[in-house]
Amino acid sequence: MKFSNLVGSGHHVNVVFQLTLKKNLVREDAFVRIAPAVSGVADRPTVHNLFKALVGNDEGISLSLWTSYIEELLRVHDGRRSYHSRKGSILSSEQILCIGSSRKQPVLRWENNMAWPGKITLTDNALYFEPIGLKSQKEPLRLDLAKPGSRVEKVRVGPFGSSLFDSAVAVYSGFETRPLVVEFVDFGGEMRRDIWHAFIKEVISVYAFIQEYGPEDGDNSIHHVHGAHGGTMRVVKSAVNGITRMQGLQFIRKLPEDPIKVAQFSYLRDAPFGDIVYQTLAVHFWGGPLVSKFMESGQSSPAQEVVPLDGFYDISDNRIQVFDLDGSVYLRKWMRSASWASKSSISFWKNSSLRQGLVLSKNLVVADKTLVERATEACKERSRVVERTQATIDAATLKGIPSNIDLFQELMLPLSFTLKNFDKLRRWEEPHKTISFLAFAYIIIFRNMLPYIFPTMLMIVAASMLLLKGLREQGRLGRSFGRVTIRDQPPSNTIQTLMAIKQAMLDVEGYLQNMNVILLKIRAIILSGQPQVTTEVALVLLSFAVVLLVVPFRYVLAFFLFDLFTRELEFRKETVARFMSLLKDRWNTVPATPVVVLPHESNDGRESGSSFRDPVRGTDFKQNQTQHKAM
Repeated sequence: MKFSNLVGSGHHVNVVFQLTLKKNLVREDAFVRIAPAVSGVADRPTVHNLFKALVGNDEGISLSLWTSYIEELLRVHDGRRSYHSRKGSILSSEQILCIGSSRKQPVLRWENNMAWPGKITLTDNALYFEPIGLKSQKEPLRLDLAKPGSRVEKVRVGPFGSSLFDSAVAVYSGFETRPLVVEFVDFGGEMRRDIWHAFIKEVISVYAFIQEYGPEDGDNSIHHVHGAHGGTMRVVKSAVNGITRMQGLQFIRKLPEDPIKVAQFSYLRDAPFGDIVYQTLAVHFWGGPLVSKFMESGQSSPAQEVVPLDGFYDISDNRIQVFDLDGSVYLRKWMRSASWASKSSISFWKNSSLRQGLVLSKNLVVADKTLVERATEACKERSRVVERTQATIDAATLKGIPSNIDLFQELMLPLSFTLKNFDKLRRWEEPHKTISFLAFAYIIIFRNMLPYIFPTMLMIVAASMLLLKGLREQGRLGRSFGRVTIRDQPPSNTIQTLMAIKQAMLDVEGYLQNMNVILLKIRAIILSGQPQVTTEVALVLLSFAVVLLVVPFRYVLAFFLFDLFTRELEFRKETVARFMSLLKDRWNTVPATPVVVLPHESNDGRESGSSFRDPVRGTDFKQNQTQHKAM
């Protein structure tokens, strides 16, 4: 009886423990620290993004979610083994990562405005496309993704050269100009194309990382560093595990909006501080203890003995290497990337020594962080700053032409206010202010104080900025200080919106036409389109040049101020009006340079007659031999 009670109570405790375990959640700090220690589960550079993808809107990772994630990873690995068993010896030297083929959602290759279905296969160093439905089966097309210069881009495709479907990628092998354009038909959105884009980009990025940060092919120095010969294989395996995680997240519907955020090599290419994380990964993958002294390539004397310097190196000193926390060496001759000479890199490696804690291995440090963790933390913080900045830009980006016009007017309000007040001074609306301004300006001119104007303005602006900064930190400006406020546009239907867009486009077209006419007239004057006008303008420019050479600049500036502030006065107003009318009439007589509009070349190479546009009258004339002169 007692034994049965003991068994019953033990079972009850076990059930309570399991229920409690299911309710507990793993927070971000614990997950980031522990998950990368499990092989293949997470990478340190992307573990924060992996946590956000798994958690979503929850507070942490539950046991059921973690179990589902691990099961999907195992299922992906089992599927890859079945790929190899079906393929046999065709791809025996490569590891198949994923295969894209479906009757409901086919994969189409676009070439010469034609689409052909097929099957796409991604391996650890190449991409294969095998067309289906052909009587004489051809060898699959192979694109080597390990070549330098390989890239993948998201593109639009469609029949007859149109850009109708936004569901394709263009893959370039090396520096080839003709890509493989593949469309991933997905009736549910763009996620299928995005995930394949992330797969291919990760394979390309890992080989770009190897070529930039790893030892060169045939470098015998890898045999003098323990474990360095297997570094390339470990790098590729890490990228393969990253693709596995993306597939697992896709199956449990936890894939982030941008799948590249959980692929470390692709993510770090564009991430802030990503090159420093690349360096720590290179030290992690290829670094190791020295097994012997070796000869530097191209030198006849042995290399100097390596002395640990707490990770610091001098890019100009060939003797100094980079060290990991456990003493692993990354040789100086492997530092072919220009990022090693950057200020951020030098600063990071100067401060990379261990200040506290216990180093158990390069992957595990008690009471401190590894080099990869430190660089990842800095990359994470800088990414947050960039995201916050981008969020403010997105919030300030308005939709609609009227709203953007209102915002532009509000932002230009200080400048327009200054110009408006200056125009009041010029028109003598308040004579005492105009006299005071002119007296101040002439004192500066004739006291030779002009060189001090620009530095003084910079000092005033800097002092004002620092004053506002101090007042804001004290909270004396209020939370709404600095915000830009505009009125929302009244609601409008589709017809009104289209009419507003049409009117805005007409206004822009008119503005561009006027600007083009002005530029064409200036071009005609410079290139002697009308010799008489060119002669007059050249004589005026020569006169100005002589005046500037003979007369001191302060007198020229004083005369300019006198002319500017006396144009609206009674004794000069009529004369200035006649002079401006003369200039306007003279400008209207200046012809514009004729514009030749070449016909569009069709695919068969045939052309129609040339079109000559009169920039003044805005009319087209079709001619074959002669050139039209615009008046």
